Amino acid sequence: MSYRYSKKDKLKSKKLIEQLFTKGKAITVFPLRLVYLKTTFDDGSILKTGVSVSKRLHKSAVDRNQIKRLMREAYRLNKPKYFNTNTTTFAFMILYISKDKITFLELDSKMKMLFERFLKNTAKDETISK
Repeated sequence: MSYRYSKKDKLKSKKLIEQLFTKGKAITVFPLRLVYLKTTFDDGSILKTGVSVSKRLHKSAVDRNQIKRLMREAYRLNKPKYFNTNTTTFAFMILYISKDKITFLELDSKMKMLFERFLKNTAKDETISK
């Protein structure tokens, strides 16, 4: 898995996003929340990911866009480390749920904690379903 965050890796389908929020499971590592759903994709992607920052918490579009850029970069850098051996397909939505701004180093460490918790939860779910 490469370090790229290409167009086919981005979550854009409105139907899939609605399904994600109705049927998906969530993990929170403050200030991040990961909503995920096990699914299949037509284009052969393993992961499709979207990022979101609340307009209610961050009024300024400049602030929202900066946080989204930092989140995408942290995701892009950590994706190969955590999902390189993953064969199950997932749809992700990563939400920023804090009112405060954050530095890249803090966001990166929280993203790593979030992915570790996700892998632990999905491994536990797979052993329960077997």
